[in-house]
Amino acid sequence: MLIKKPADIRPSEITSESNYFSRRNFMRAGSIVGAAAIAAPALGAIVPAGSGEKLEGIRPSRLSTDELPNTYEDVTTYNNYYEFGTGKADPFRNAQDFEPRPWTITVDGHAEKTGSFLFEDFIKPFDLEERIYRMRCVEAWSMVIPWVGISLAEVIKSFKPTSRAKYVAFETLHDPVRMPGQSRRVLDWPYREGLTIAEATNPLAILAVGVFGEALPNQNGAPIRLVVPWKYGFKGIKGIVRMRFVERQPKTSWEMAAPREYGFYANVNPNVDHPRWSQARERRIGASVFASKQPTQMFNGYAEHVAHLYDGLKLRRHY
Repeated sequence: MLIKKPADIRPSEITSESNYFSRRNFMRAGSIVGAAAIAAPALGAIVPAGSGEKLEGIRPSRLSTDELPNTYEDVTTYNNYYEFGTGKADPFRNAQDFEPRPWTITVDGHAEKTGSFLFEDFIKPFDLEERIYRMRCVEAWSMVIPWVGISLAEVIKSFKPTSRAKYVAFETLHDPVRMPGQSRRVLDWPYREGLTIAEATNPLAILAVGVFGEALPNQNGAPIRLVVPWKYGFKGIKGIVRMRFVERQPKTSWEMAAPREYGFYANVNPNVDHPRWSQARERRIGASVFASKQPTQMFNGYAEHVAHLYDGLKLRRHY
């Protein structure tokens, strides 16, 4: 089997915006023609071991945005993944030799079904969907990314959390040898994140295992990461190895590191500035340096789907 690393890929092999968008339109047209077939149960998720290998059995999602996706190069070379370095290009440079298999995910806490599962077994019961989502970083930049993933709500349902499970906590791999960024005390490793049960079971939340129809590259969180499109990007924990059902709100990495700047909820809110910069406008990665920033949308444009989750909360306080 020939597995190409990103450094070996010629520019002509990188999916362009226009080619990918055309493929997406073709998929949508096919979904209309074969709606009955798409509605039928799939065989379950199968993800090849090599990052960048094509995924099969993907079905398009009605939750996708109609915005044009960023290029493959944008999505895979401009990343926040501190486990491989704090610079935007560090994950691409430093994660190429990372081996995301074999991989085990442990599920514990207040649920009827718990244990440690091989990645392949963890995702197998679920269907692969393509979700083209707007993604917004707290640093005031954004992208549109065609994720491929499985429904987090369906995953949670399968483990049968009990009434004591109010939150879902996630942890990433802690391995400073394989993840050189963890040798620096930038954060209290391992990286930790969390959602309320209501957030985690919202239809928008997914566990991504691919992008652009291919298995996740290492720098994007292979083999599995969280995608919550109405929240700032630091909620999207990568390289997940543990999922816990807990009763109390879990401490999260950036909340512990800088509580005045990063809260548990991390909802995109243009009306609440970061202490060191405005969140009212954003720069779309890949746009011309002369292009104007665009206004930031409340909940990153997903308010109709998620605003009800925060009824009664003061969004300036519960940030």
